[in-house]
Amino acid sequence: MSNAQIEIQLIASLVAIACAIPGTFLVLRKMALITDAISHSILPGIVIGFFITHDLSSPLLIILAAASGVITVILVEFIQKTGLVKEDTAIGLVFPALFSIGIILIAQNANDVHLDVDAVLLGELAFAPFDRLIIGGTDVGPKSLWIIGTILLITLGLLFAFFKELKVSTFDAGLASALGLSPVVMHYGLMTVSSITTVGAFDAVGAILVIALMIAPAATAYLLTNDLKKMLLLSVIFGVSSAIIGYWVAHALDTSISGSMTTVLGLVFLFVYLFAPNKGLFSVLYRQKQQRIEVSLLTFLLHLGNHHEEEERHVKHLNEHINWQKVQSKSVLNLALKNNMITINNDIVSLTKKGKNFTTEAIDYIVTNKNSEIENMKDRFFLFRG
Repeated sequence: MSNAQIEIQLIASLVAIACAIPGTFLVLRKMALITDAISHSILPGIVIGFFITHDLSSPLLIILAAASGVITVILVEFIQKTGLVKEDTAIGLVFPALFSIGIILIAQNANDVHLDVDAVLLGELAFAPFDRLIIGGTDVGPKSLWIIGTILLITLGLLFAFFKELKVSTFDAGLASALGLSPVVMHYGLMTVSSITTVGAFDAVGAILVIALMIAPAATAYLLTNDLKKMLLLSVIFGVSSAIIGYWVAHALDTSISGSMTTVLGLVFLFVYLFAPNKGLFSVLYRQKQQRIEVSLLTFLLHLGNHHEEEERHVKHLNEHINWQKVQSKSVLNLALKNNMITINNDIVSLTKKGKNFTTEAIDYIVTNKNSEIENMKDRFFLFRG
C-alpha cells in the first residue's frame, strides 16, 4: 500500500468522523436537508473570499464560506417563522438563490481563474495527497489532512464541553430554557460547526460525499439505537468503515472514489433499513402482522365469551360468524391454543379459565379507556367553550 493510498483513506476517515458528529444532531433535530443547503450556499462566501485575497488556499475562504452557511440557516428560519411556508420550502428558496449569486459572481469576475462549479462541488480524493502543506521547506503532509484534522479536534472539544447542553436542547428545547440554557445559541453553534465542517471537507471529498457522510451514517445509527452516545459511536463506525470499503471498491473497479463511498453508505443504510431489529422494515411489518393477529385473537375470545350456544362456537362456523378466511381462523385458533386460552372438544371451542380472565381484563381495559377518552373530550369541549 502506497503512502498516497494511506493518506486518502486517512483523509476520508477524518472527514467521516468530523461529519458524523454534527450529522447525528442534525438528524435528531430533523434538519438533514439543511446540510445540502449549506454545501451549496457557501459558494458566495468562497468567491468573495477569493476576490479579497486572490488566494484559493487562504483561510479567509473557509471563514467567509462558513459565514455564508450560517446566513443560510438564518434566512431559512426567518422565512419559516413567517408561517407562510414550511422549512423544506424555505430551504428550497434560500440555497438556490445564494448558489446562483455565487455562480453569477464567478461568471462575471473570475472567468480566468479555476474557480468554477466543478472546482467547488466536485472534490476528488485521489488528488488530495498531491496538495501538500510546506512549512519551512518541510513537507508535513496533505493540506486537507491538516484542515479537516483541526476542524475535527475543535468539533470534539465542543462536543465534550457542551454535550449535556446539546442533548437537552435537541430533545426538549422547553426544558433547556427552563434550566437556563439557550436553545438558540446551541442551534446556531451547531449550524456554525456544520458549516465549517462542510467547507473544510468539500474541497477534498466533494459536496455530494460531504452530504452523504453527514446524513447517511447518522440515519443508519438512528435505526439501531435510541441512546445518543451509542448513536454517535455507530455513526462514526458506519462513516469510517464505509469510507474505507468505498475506497477499495473504487480501487478495484477503477472508478470514482467519492461515488463508491457514497454508494457503500447507501447500501449500508438500505441493509439496516430492511433488517434493523426494532425499526427495520421487516421487523415493523412482522410486528404489524402480530398485532393484527392479536386483535383478531381478542375479537375471537370476545365472541366466545358472548355466545354460549355450541353452534356459535363450532370451528366450522367461525368463518361465517366473524367473517374470517380459513387461514386467519387457523392462525387465531393455534395462537389461542398455544396460550392455553381455549379448549376444543368435538370441534366445539370453549374458553379456559385463563381465556375468561383475559377477556374480562380486556373488556375492563376497553371500557376504562373509552370513559377516559370521553372525559378528555368533555374537558376539551368545556375548555373550548370557556
